[in-house]
Amino acid sequence: MPAEQSPALLPEAASWLRRRSWTAAERPESVLLAAKRAAGRAGTVSVVLPALDEESTVGEIVTVIRRELMERLPLVDELVVVDSGSRDRTAEVAAAAGARVVHRDAILPRLPAVPGKGEVLWRSLLVTSGEIVCFVDADLREFDPAFVSGIVGPLLTDPAIQLVKAMYDRPLALPMSGSAAGEGAVDPTGGGRVTELVARPLLNLHWPQLAGFVQPLGGEYAARRSLLERLHFPTGYGVELGLLVDALELAGLDALAQVDVGVRHHRHQDGQALGRMAATIYRTALERLDRTHRLKAAEDLARPVLTQFSRDAGTRAFTADSHPVIALERPPMIDVTEYRGFADS
Repeated sequence: MPAEQSPALLPEAASWLRRRSWTAAERPESVLLAAKRAAGRAGTVSVVLPALDEESTVGEIVTVIRRELMERLPLVDELVVVDSGSRDRTAEVAAAAGARVVHRDAILPRLPAVPGKGEVLWRSLLVTSGEIVCFVDADLREFDPAFVSGIVGPLLTDPAIQLVKAMYDRPLALPMSGSAAGEGAVDPTGGGRVTELVARPLLNLHWPQLAGFVQPLGGEYAARRSLLERLHFPTGYGVELGLLVDALELAGLDALAQVDVGVRHHRHQDGQALGRMAATIYRTALERLDRTHRLKAAEDLARPVLTQFSRDAGTRAFTADSHPVIALERPPMIDVTEYRGFADS
């Protein structure tokens, strides 16, 4: 394709990507603490870990947050693990590490809980008090406190920001034939398969303003309570896409941001689990398209674009590459004049 015809992000999305994407290092600890003190009540931070059978990882995450962001650096005011019905020792491990642990079913007991991550996040608003709420998945390994400090930073320093997503590399372990799980080669950017195969195409086609988000489905994000309390929460795996889309509609693109926090190590799910996740996310998108009357006619998708991201080897920054989404269809051959003449001969 000639350069002048190369697809690109919408101008609005490209401008947002330049202005609303940062690295965690751009806001040093001294800046964060000064901003938190100046914000007063508006700068209070609650960290929520939704957890289901995560005894092997939740304790280390809680330990790091308490040590680095509550004791050494007084940035986090409250650390809550919401147990989603674990059958292992998740609750005991989290409590021993210093978190306040609340069982999902003990929150809003008049409304029977349903399974799902989004259900837990929604209920967590009833048992936390911070004006900034930071969600962190409980299956992370090699946890870096920047996953919290990095994404609350813009909310502390800029009152116009309402929601901040973490962005990062997601390596995928590739076991060798006959080896134990996790032993073998590592694809440094192979994780996030549902993001690349389902969420990113959906956002690019229907919400192109959000095409600049590197990790739209990432489970690490922070937002102002005043925004979260006005959003619908899908109860399952569609919660991240749903919140992002609804935040765009309610607060506008400029109120959203993302921060590079490095590398995310976590447990990967098998293909069937990813399929269930993809179906839930797709349904969540369809519900929002229907609710907001955004289902596009064919002519509106005449030249759709898919924007993908990769690390630049030199600068280590994420770079965007846009590609046309080809969907041209030919009519049934029986309707083509030349074919009818050929068939009649």
